[in-house]
Amino acid sequence: MADTTGNPTDTEASSGGNDNSTPRKSSWRYIGPGIVVAATGVGAGDLVATLIAGSNFGYTLLWAAILGCLVKISLAEAAGRWHLSTGRTLFDGWASLGRWTTYFFVVYAVVWGFVYGAAAMSSSALPLQALFPDVMDLKWWAVACGLVGLVFVWFNKYAVFEKVMTVLVGVMFLVTVYLAIRVTPNLPDALAGLLPVLPDEKDSVLNTLGLVGGVGGTITLAAYGYWVNAKGWTDAGWMKVMRLDNRVAYATTGIFVIAMLFVGAELLHSANVAIAGGDKGLVQLGDILEKEYGTATAKFFLIGFFATSYTSLIGVWHGVSLMFADFVARYRGREGTTGEEVASGRRERSWPFRAYLLWLTFPPIVLVFQGQPFRLIILYGVLGAAFLPFLAVTLIWLLNSSRTPREWRNGWVSNVMLAGAGLLFLVLCVKQVWDQPWSEFF
Repeated sequence: MADTTGNPTDTEASSGGNDNSTPRKSSWRYIGPGIVVAATGVGAGDLVATLIAGSNFGYTLLWAAILGCLVKISLAEAAGRWHLSTGRTLFDGWASLGRWTTYFFVVYAVVWGFVYGAAAMSSSALPLQALFPDVMDLKWWAVACGLVGLVFVWFNKYAVFEKVMTVLVGVMFLVTVYLAIRVTPNLPDALAGLLPVLPDEKDSVLNTLGLVGGVGGTITLAAYGYWVNAKGWTDAGWMKVMRLDNRVAYATTGIFVIAMLFVGAELLHSANVAIAGGDKGLVQLGDILEKEYGTATAKFFLIGFFATSYTSLIGVWHGVSLMFADFVARYRGREGTTGEEVASGRRERSWPFRAYLLWLTFPPIVLVFQGQPFRLIILYGVLGAAFLPFLAVTLIWLLNSSRTPREWRNGWVSNVMLAGAGLLFLVLCVKQVWDQPWSEFF
């Protein structure tokens, strides 16, 4: 994807917030944060949504899945560009827009983290229970997943975290591509699916927008800039490297979702087989694969299912904890919190980072055993739907203002992409709010 700023490239404008920055040559050997954001952003729920789209509409919405990747590229690129061009963190940028951003983030981080922790643990537990049905109950598998994630992120810095995520992404890649080849996709139909055509059904526009918006990531898009800093990229000299890294992230995401859409189109759509929504749909798919292709293929798929779920768990445990630590540093009066501090690794050893890790792990265990409170689930859904419009709007604001060095401000391409993303997610947010059973809330 081309430079979305519409402004001078790295060789023409080599510095942003740091006049001494030297452009690094774009190279595959630097790739890392993009792999992390791709792995974290694509959870089991994303794969199920794509699988169901394939089972319902065949290849018709292939173009929407690809468009979703392009939308997320623009958001992640903008977040990374803010960190590198200004030398400041995204939360520091948000704080400069007014106190309302802080209030939104705090409520979001507390409520969202509480419910997400339980969901991530349960999602990771499902394939383990399917692989080892006689070992222990699903709830105890969920607790084990949460505790192992806590210990891993608590005691390891970004470098080790990235290596483990890369291995798990490799497993995800092998499994999804293998399944896509195994079901023998109809390539002429797949190519026809690149044409922007809507399914002939009620609410087809909203369903299509939902698929576009559901491809790979929510708050993890905002965490991308923090992972870029944690990698040691702290100034505009890394801009070209970051852009390559970001494209790799969403090319990888695109492969995952396209592969699962192929599986849905060939294995489910052609046989008129329906599966449940949510993570349990993947367990059902495992049963179908076992009947069609044997036990080995089914188990291989469940291993990939676990890798998909667990990368999302440890990715959020690390990335959102970094963001929370940055919020606390800013709240305590440390003006102008910088990417250099994130790169130093001090944030990963700080008490706010570890406090949020504990918040993501132990209170959600209560939800795993007792069920999720109705009102809290509604708030979780609304806040989650509101985050991406918030991210898109604030990035447009920050990257078109004097807060960003002139050479790294948005060009027309980036503004169009971010505005389109903001409008898309605003529509989905309104739909999510509208669909909530508010009459039962009060």
